[in-house]
Amino acid sequence: MVPNMAEVTLVCLRPKDGAIQMQLRTCRAFSTCPACGAASRRVHSRYRRKLDDLPWEGLPVVILLEARRFFCVEEGCGRRVFTEQLPGTVARYARRSCRSIEALNWITLALGGRTGARLARQLGLLVSRSTLLRELHHRAEAKPIEVPRVLGIDDWAWRKGHRYGTILCDLEKRKVIDLLPDRESETVVRWLRQHPGTEIVSRDRGGIYAEATRKAAPGAVQVADRWHLLRNLSEALKNALDPHHRLLAQAARASRTDEVTLAPVPHPWSTRELLTQQQNQQRRYDRYEQVRALMRSGVPKAEIARQMSLDHRTVRKFMQAEIFPEAKPRIRRCIVDPYAEYLDRRLREGCRSPTCLWRELREQGFRGQENIVRYWLLRRRGHRRQAPAAPPQRPALRASPRHTVWLMLKGTASAKRYLDELYRASPVVSTLAQVGREFFRIIRNRELAALPEWLTAAKKTALVGFANRLARDQQAIEAALKLPWSQGHVEGQIHRLKLIKRQMYGRAGFDLLRLRVLHAA
Repeated sequence: MVPNMAEVTLVCLRPKDGAIQMQLRTCRAFSTCPACGAASRRVHSRYRRKLDDLPWEGLPVVILLEARRFFCVEEGCGRRVFTEQLPGTVARYARRSCRSIEALNWITLALGGRTGARLARQLGLLVSRSTLLRELHHRAEAKPIEVPRVLGIDDWAWRKGHRYGTILCDLEKRKVIDLLPDRESETVVRWLRQHPGTEIVSRDRGGIYAEATRKAAPGAVQVADRWHLLRNLSEALKNALDPHHRLLAQAARASRTDEVTLAPVPHPWSTRELLTQQQNQQRRYDRYEQVRALMRSGVPKAEIARQMSLDHRTVRKFMQAEIFPEAKPRIRRCIVDPYAEYLDRRLREGCRSPTCLWRELREQGFRGQENIVRYWLLRRRGHRRQAPAAPPQRPALRASPRHTVWLMLKGTASAKRYLDELYRASPVVSTLAQVGREFFRIIRNRELAALPEWLTAAKKTALVGFANRLARDQQAIEAALKLPWSQGHVEGQIHRLKLIKRQMYGRAGFDLLRLRVLHAA
């Protein structure tokens, strides 16, 4: 009920004019002079302050605070009279209690000015949007920027393709420390020189932040982001495969003609069930091939079961079978099946009425309804009328350079035939794939010792431009393989920034966005 029991005490509480009046008075025996720091007990005078407080169940609360003025007892002090300060109850010159201002600040940080004012009005806090924004600015000005030891820096789009800003994060404390209105190198240099002390800078592969760090913080260790390195690799491989698009299409067609034809299965009652069984058999065959490939590469049985999401008994059966173990066909049974011979004979005689056939079956002891006989006849006729469906083929591979790069780097088992055909037709593409997979492995496993040898090998292929760019930024790449820092947290903060930016509906500027990103929880 009382804002701060150490500073004030409750005198009385009464309703008046649709509000609740809370009369308080100070309870400390002395006060400290803000100029010289001397404690004084000599009261000069008293005066009353009227403050707005948090509402109670929607009812406004007004605080009538009896404050005091004191004489300064220090002879050398230039201030003879001072006002008692109550930092836990009310700030200097404020018209609201500290807890009321704190609640309004959180509303402003969460919703902004206009929307925050509407919510505050619903909660019983009558305040304008201008007041909310002004209080937020006052609070932000008093909070200094803490210089991080490990700095993460990246750009964010105020308007994609037109205007960009810069976000700076403390990767150790995992929070945003500042926003810059653009991504110019001079702006970043100015900020780094005003806030010295950064030891490690994590960045993407862009040259703006690398140049700014070299100018303003030459002693800082730059760390290139590992995800961006792999992304640059995929783009370089895609550009290298673009001239071979005809070869990719030919390899895709050749791999489709060499598909494995599975043994036919016994015909079920309907064509739809036949198609379902063949699809399930194809899926089971693909799993068998993947399990056998992992077994030949030396992967343990438990690891195969975990990777393939299979039961360990199924994995053991696939590993022990030298040929594909066919599953027994499961044919759906029906209560009309015992009368199949009689119904086939009546159909050959020309009877096509499901109702007549059902009545004849009822005379023979059949206990089902007419609809099930009708459904059985439809399936029976449809199966005889249509030719058996061909075994399903695997879906056609997309022979685009980008998709081929993905198959190369991931080593997809279902695309093995396509990749083998592609490598056989073009040794150049085979070399590119080998070099790309090696770099992928170096980044994933953090093998720093293998990087120089890879750069030498890559310069002899179509990836020479990519390798040269890596060589110019080799120190940052080596730091990425040795240190744990990356841009993951920075990307998450950018996602949060986008959410806050869209909540503002484009009506506010950079200043309010910066305050909300920096100070909102």
